[in-house]
Amino acid sequence: MKIPKTIKRVCKFCKKHTEQKVAQNKKRTPSPLSHGSKYRARLRGRARGIGNLGRYSKPAVTKFKRTGVKNTKKTDLRYTCNVCKKTTCQPYGLRVKKMELV
Repeated sequence: MKIPKTIKRVCKFCKKHTEQKVAQNKKRTPSPLSHGSKYRARLRGRARGIGNLGRYSKPAVTKFKRTGVKNTKKTDLRYTCNVCKKTTCQPYGLRVKKMELV
């Protein structure tokens, strides 16, 4: 997908339409040391029996095959205002295999 290098859009700091430079960044993944991640990792290995124990009879999540995984990542577009030089992100990304700034 081709995206122009400069786009005219609303700057939330200037509160008016300005020319903005587009840059593409890598999506940041959540930290493996965050509280939720450590909590889930602990749950994965704990109380996983066999037999008719409901959710406890399942193996750890690492054993599952990655079924239904999407084959593209969402792009992370950053817009830099030419007037105030502040940067904003798009609240959502586009799912494309290849992105090119033209």
